[in-house]
Formats: sequence, structure tokens, C-alpha cells
Amino acid sequence: MTIKTVTNAHYREAPLDLRASLPIRLRKGLWWLRLLTLSSLDFTVLFIAWIFAKYHTDAVDFSWQIPSTFLPILMTIAIQIVALAIQGNYQPGKKRYDYLNIFKTLTFAHGLILAFVFLSQPDVDISRSTLIWSWLLSTTLVCLGRFTTDITLEHLRHRKILGQSYVFIICDPEDTEKFISLIKKEKRYIICGTASPRCLDRYYRQETLEKLNDLGVTEVFIAWNAIKNRMFIRWLFQSSGIMLHLLSVEIKNIYRNVEFNEIGGITCLSLDCPIITAKDFWIKRSLDFCLAAILIFLLSPILLAISIAIKLDSPGTVFYKQTRIGLRGRPFKVWKFRTMRSDAEKLQRELEALNETKDGIIFKIKNDPRITRVGSFLRRYSLDELPQLFNILCGEMSLVGPRPLPTRDVDKFSEHHFIRHEVLPGITGLWQVSGRSNVLDFEQVIQMDLNYIEHWSLWLDFEILLKTVKVVLTKEGAY
Repeated sequence: MTIKTVTNAHYREAPLDLRASLPIRLRKGLWWLRLLTLSSLDFTVLFIAWIFAKYHTDAVDFSWQIPSTFLPILMTIAIQIVALAIQGNYQPGKKRYDYLNIFKTLTFAHGLILAFVFLSQPDVDISRSTLIWSWLLSTTLVCLGRFTTDITLEHLRHRKILGQSYVFIICDPEDTEKFISLIKKEKRYIICGTASPRCLDRYYRQETLEKLNDLGVTEVFIAWNAIKNRMFIRWLFQSSGIMLHLLSVEIKNIYRNVEFNEIGGITCLSLDCPIITAKDFWIKRSLDFCLAAILIFLLSPILLAISIAIKLDSPGTVFYKQTRIGLRGRPFKVWKFRTMRSDAEKLQRELEALNETKDGIIFKIKNDPRITRVGSFLRRYSLDELPQLFNILCGEMSLVGPRPLPTRDVDKFSEHHFIRHEVLPGITGLWQVSGRSNVLDFEQVIQMDLNYIEHWSLWLDFEILLKTVKVVLTKEGAY
């Protein structure tokens, strides 16, 4: 089946951000068969190696005073297999056949096992022959097993019996035949269809993803020209368990954990997806909910005092609700303490000419006449943002993420700006700890957002929270 283009689709909002997947999906394809085959083979040959080494010499008792002979052997094999897994020797591509890496990993694991034996049984006499046999057999048999598996798999692929992956090509129409011929040279791919780069546009990509899932596609090949301005689709494919390959003549340092392969003789960047997605997202969401609930409880006296101060300072409501654009472009009401006059939105039209941002997307001016006395104090220490803890409880925001912007700002977005809507918005983020209102170029804000999304981790969130405390206390960039 060949798909020329994907058209006439409306963008559908998803309830979770790009770090999440509901239900949790496994990576597609035959990764489980590769993992099961290689780990079973490694277990078998390592078991043979250790049994042979044990009975080849009587100079060492590997039972470690445990009645069962096989239990310590199983423990040593487990250590070696875990070491191989950590070093990526069960990953797709050439990693699983990197014999030098296998040799070094097993040598290290062997030394670790022997060190454990010495520490637990210092009186044990280990002969040189035992050391040599156990190490030599382990490394030799594992490498030989991998080599045999590689040859067998290539034969099965050539006969089209096993090991072929269902793939999809996204490139400019004039390059389609060239990429098809390159991919067919590998003899391990079944091409399900092709599409133009338009299928990756914001309003079409959800339908594209649904069609790829219907076709059972496990890997996608994308031309560099098709993806260079659509970087968010990397996470779109990863959250659906699809491996992404970039066929590129132009390589830029924008990715982490990439693997270089050859497809039809040209360099290809392969971006694998996690075997299981969404784990970190749910940890982050759980931490957000718990921390927000705790902070609301601890800060309740302060929240009450601020409410009274606002009410006494100026007429109007205590809280200010504004429509902001959040995850996947969905509008929601963000809660803040009111820091401006009640007619602030009407006055903004008259003050647009004073906007100090470079491109006019974000509205910022110093000494804004609409701000009240209490509001000025609240903004200086970012206390006006505290009610957004309730937005976090509702699942509309996170503690850390790109700041949600009003519809007035989003209406001025260019296509590449919408990347910031692919994750939950946050109370604080890289923008807030990197100058806040002093950053007047929105393109810098987008680069910070992209940097956060690309390098996101729980530790990065923790660092940003710590920096936020420092920025708030020192009042950096606040007005």
C-alpha cells in the first residue's frame, strides 16, 4: 500500500503531553524477539563456559559455601548479562555485534565477579587456569554466538522468512524513488508507503500517526528537508513506539543518543525510542500533584493574607482568571492574584505602542501604569503566581515547563513556535530562571523551551526549581 499524501485532516487534541503515552505503549517491531534470542543465547553459552571452567580445575570452589552448585553460577551469569545490557549490546543496529565492546564488557564483569569472590571468601585459592578458562570461554562463546546469530538472521532476511520491518518514507516527491532504492538495498525492510513532508504539519500529523499505526509501521525514514523545521515530530513518533531514521546530507548537533548507520551506502541518523514510554511523565505528574497539595496547605496563611491585602488595596476581585493556551493548543483558565486594575485588558490596547519586546509577541513594559501597589510587590517576588498551584492539581499545568501565554500572544506565533505546546505548561521554567522580563526576544524564549524539552529529566526540573527560588529572592528580571 502506498500513501501519496495525507490531507484534509483536522488537528486533534491529545490529553497528555509528549512525555506521556496512554495507554503505555511498548516499542513496536521485533525488539522483543531480538532481546529474547540474544539474552537466551548469552545465558546458554555463559552457562556452558562457567560449568566447563568449574569442572576443568579443582583448585577453586565456586559454591561459596552454598549447597547448590548452580546458584552461584546463575548469579555470575546474571551479572554478565546485566553488564552487556548496560553497555547497549542488546540494542538494535551494530551495537549488538560490537565484538570489541562485548570483549571489554565481559572482561570487566569477569573482574567484578572475581573481586566479589575475593571479598566474600578471601581464603579461596583461585588458580591461573581457572581465571583464564572462565574469561576466555565467556568472551569467545558470546562473540561466536552473536556472529552465528548475525549470519543466520541475514540468511532469513535474504529469504524473506524473518527479520523484516515495516517502514514508511516521508520525503519530497522528487526524492521518493531515490530513497526507495536506497532502502531496498538493505533487504530487511518492507516499504508500506510514502508521503510528502506536508503530512508532518501541525494540522495533519495526528492523522499521519494514526495511519502509520494502522499499517503496523515500526520504523520511519524521513528526509532531512522534511524534518528540519518540524523537530517536534521526533517525540511524536517516539511516544508511539516508532523508531525514526533521518536520511541526511546535513548533520547538525541537535540530538542526543543518536546512532549512525548506513542505509544503502549513505549515512543515516537513527533515533530509537524507549522500550516503555511514559514512566517519567507519571513520576513527574505525581510529584507535581503532591508538591502542589503540600504547598497549598503550608502557604494557606500567606494566601489568605495576600487576598485580604488585594481587597483592601483596590476595588475588584481577589483572583484574576485569564484564558491561556496550554497543552496541544487547548485553552484553559490560569489563576493568578490580581495585580492590575480591573480594566487592565481594555487599557492594554492603548499601551500596545509601548511594548518593549523585540517581535511584539509577548506584551511587556516597565512601570506599567495598570499595576496596583500591592500588585507591584506581588510581581516583584512572583507571589501572584501562587494560585496556579490549583491549576497543577487540575492537571492543566506543571511546576516546571514553558509558561502558558495568552491568546493575544499565541495568535502571533509562527509555525515553529507551537513546539512549546507539546508539553504541559509550567509555573516556572528556563525562561524564568534565565532573565525573565529581561529576555525581550521571543526566539530566545523558544530556544529555551526547545532546550528544556530536548534535555528534559526529573533532575533538570529539580535544578530549575532551585534556581527559581534564587531568582525570586533576588528579584532578577521581575517587573
